[in-house]
Amino acid sequence: MVRLRLQGEGAGRKMAENGEIAQAFAPQHRKLQAFMVTFSQHFRVLLENTSYKKIFAFGVSGSDKDYKITPLFINEREYCQVLDDVESFAQFSPKNIQDYYERNVLKIDKKDADLETIMKATKELHEYLRDYSNLETKEKPLIVSGILLALREIGKGSFSIDNLKGDDIKTDGSIIFDAINDNLKRSNVSPDVKKEKVLNRFAFIKDSKMLNEVNPKLGMTPNKYYAKFIYDHIFETVKNSSSAEDYIGRFYGEFMSYSGGDGQTLGIILTPSHITSLFCDLLDLKPSDKVLDPTCGTGGFLVAAMHKMLGATSDPEKQNHIRKEQLHGIEIQEYMFTIATTNMILRGDGKSNIVNDDFLKKNPNELQLKGCNVGMMNPPYSQGKKDSSLYEILFVEHLLDSLVPGGKAAVIVPLSTMTGKTNIEQRAKERILKKHTLEGVITLNPNTFYGVGTNTCIAVFTAGQPNPAKHLAKFIDFKDDGFDVAQHVGLVEKPDAKDKRQHLLDVWFDRIDAPTKFSVKSTVKPEDEWLHSFYYFNEEIPTEKDVEQSVSDYLTFEFKMVMDGREYLFQSKNSRGGE
Repeated sequence: MVRLRLQGEGAGRKMAENGEIAQAFAPQHRKLQAFMVTFSQHFRVLLENTSYKKIFAFGVSGSDKDYKITPLFINEREYCQVLDDVESFAQFSPKNIQDYYERNVLKIDKKDADLETIMKATKELHEYLRDYSNLETKEKPLIVSGILLALREIGKGSFSIDNLKGDDIKTDGSIIFDAINDNLKRSNVSPDVKKEKVLNRFAFIKDSKMLNEVNPKLGMTPNKYYAKFIYDHIFETVKNSSSAEDYIGRFYGEFMSYSGGDGQTLGIILTPSHITSLFCDLLDLKPSDKVLDPTCGTGGFLVAAMHKMLGATSDPEKQNHIRKEQLHGIEIQEYMFTIATTNMILRGDGKSNIVNDDFLKKNPNELQLKGCNVGMMNPPYSQGKKDSSLYEILFVEHLLDSLVPGGKAAVIVPLSTMTGKTNIEQRAKERILKKHTLEGVITLNPNTFYGVGTNTCIAVFTAGQPNPAKHLAKFIDFKDDGFDVAQHVGLVEKPDAKDKRQHLLDVWFDRIDAPTKFSVKSTVKPEDEWLHSFYYFNEEIPTEKDVEQSVSDYLTFEFKMVMDGREYLFQSKNSRGGE
């Protein structure tokens, strides 16, 4: 006899009582889909005798490590649909179930409306920036962030878009620049030397002749046109957003791509928002944590951390303390430092603890005095081929040394960082294990940084605690993360992405077991390749297709490493010299 249990607590129950969705569970069985379709008549009894009008039922089979969950949807019109298998019940929680219903039953492809609006406007804005001004690539995101700061003065100071009249004496750019200065003061950006450094990066807005002359086609100056456009299409969305999305980072990435660059010449690769938020979950971020991102770029990790921490407390005093005292960043590039500072101000971080400095030259003992117990980092990539002191693993080591003992750190780095074949990288891995503990490494989707061509992984450490010889680190293959590349769009989230993410977190925190093809636990040595592929032993006999794919993957990897100047990875140890 089949036993059923209705799930209808909290928001989920209200949803069900409103005639939207209810949930029911079917037990383990062999022929899962056939069983559920056959048994659907029994679920209809619930529709006839309860207030529920829509039901999700689940068939579960297999073992704790290797199982199958198949959802079935039934409604009051006797419509029955077997849905694609899921890896957990995460998508059926009260906060996710409506989205799952719309995506998988109604086939409505919901997107982040705010992000879609922002990105559409960004593309249009870039055309105007190209056509009506002669700005350098890195000045394009700066003019957007500067005008956003100026627009914050509407209703507070004397700034108004109507005051931009194309005057030759008090130019539109001067008015915008003064408003930026006022907003930096209002935001309590300190010390003065930092405020002046940020302000100076916006000087081109008032100094550019082209930006401040009335353009016949526009009927106004480009500065005024951009201010009107940003106010109408971007300002309100960014100002009122409660999302963890790094919109300013999006501007930067989009403008770089349109201009034929992506920051790679400086090793700058901006982190996607689904990765920055995943960091917060992997590190189990709490409202009491103090976060350091020492290569903060546009501030994406700090934005995600602030969003996560603010959402975990309703105490206004704690929220204010989070904004002002618990988020710290370092950025070496001046214009990126300006963008990051602006980003945090726009997010309500009045103090903005971001400094313009070279992280690797900072004394880790002094950084420890900040008391940061959480580190997040996406260091510059492939800089080690130009300077052996800039290997990614050296950034990782320096971050771990800069956190308080017992702190947690997550870094996203190229796969080659975890193999560490040069003598410099090997010695760094040895030093790391002597002072810190490797908790695990997660191999990511090869398309995570779509268009960049860098395969990456996330490594998680505990700082200040030597790696015990018998400590078992987790090595996870998360290449199938629920994201895919769409033509002319880029990386997009598929309907099962939330489910796959929850499954990853359940495995990471030992809430469930997983087959070794997904997760392997192992002790580690410095000379090991800290990757799932190194520790995983596949007992299945590979097919011809598997062999072809493996060869293809290896050749692709080798070609990428050679192009990045890392051909030494494929040389014998004796031929590598004393590097």
